[in-house]
Amino acid sequence: MIPSLPTSISLLDGALGYTRDRLLGVTAERLGDPTPCAGWDLHDLLVHMDDSLDAFLEGAGGEVALRPRPVDATAADLCTRLQVKACALADVWRVAERDGRHVVQVAGHQVPAVLLVNTAALEITVHGWDVGQATGRRTRIPDDLAEGLLAVAQHVIDPVDRGPRFASPRPARPEAAPDVRLLSWTGRAPAHMTEPVGQ
Repeated sequence: MIPSLPTSISLLDGALGYTRDRLLGVTAERLGDPTPCAGWDLHDLLVHMDDSLDAFLEGAGGEVALRPRPVDATAADLCTRLQVKACALADVWRVAERDGRHVVQVAGHQVPAVLLVNTAALEITVHGWDVGQATGRRTRIPDDLAEGLLAVAQHVIDPVDRGPRFASPRPARPEAAPDVRLLSWTGRAPAHMTEPVGQ
């Protein structure tokens, strides 16, 4: 079951806090380091995260214009950009929720705002985990955040996403910790980074 918009914004807050801490481990020397995302080094991942944050910020205004956003920035600049955008994201969605924005235009389609916010929380969290794997800041995703996002992941990741965006789910025991079940569902190896996975 997908959470309500206010609950989803709270999940987004947790996602942003978790990922901001992972970004503290980024240095210029690490930008070429591999990440759990197949074919992406840390620089590629940060650029993707920057682009995604732009889209999620636009969504709070009612429309996401899917367009390339070229980025040429140093490690420090990228991290600063991400931190600034992350700090703004939950607040702009609180304003959108207060103003009654329940639908967002994405490439000509109407998308429920709650779905976009939940997707943002999921993407920001798992990519924060990816950054942590690349930099050595391998703090686990908090249980309450992982538990909330697991329901989101099971709703928004469908079979057509497997391959281009996510690897096949990995096996996880039902009694496993929430972060293990979440990461396994997104195709990641939660105990340690051994194989690349889809973005």
